[in-house]
Amino acid sequence: MFWLVSVVINAILFIAISGYFAGLEVDSFGSALIASLILSILNAVVRPILVLLTLPITFITLGLFLFVINAFTLMITDGIMGSAFEISGFGMALLISVIMSLFNLVLQLTILDKRRT
Repeated sequence: MFWLVSVVINAILFIAISGYFAGLEVDSFGSALIASLILSILNAVVRPILVLLTLPITFITLGLFLFVINAFTLMITDGIMGSAFEISGFGMALLISVIMSLFNLVLQLTILDKRRT
């Protein structure tokens, strides 16, 4: 259930970010939902492999390289989705990665952890 809620929240974030930044274009909420679903699958399958392969540089950068890995998975999502979900470049993917990570952190600390207890 929590996974489905996070997919919907990320889809809403995609729509919100595309309203603020011209570098992200999302056709509809349905395409944002599909992109969020693909991103969550990539985060479950590809991201752990990338984290393991880039562990030394992640350690050296004190974990900041994880934003680059998240941006890379966003670019893979862009490639899979085609024209329904477009990110203008890697810099924009990195910005989206930072915004989504911060928003998900705040959401988890304020709302979701209080619901579990």
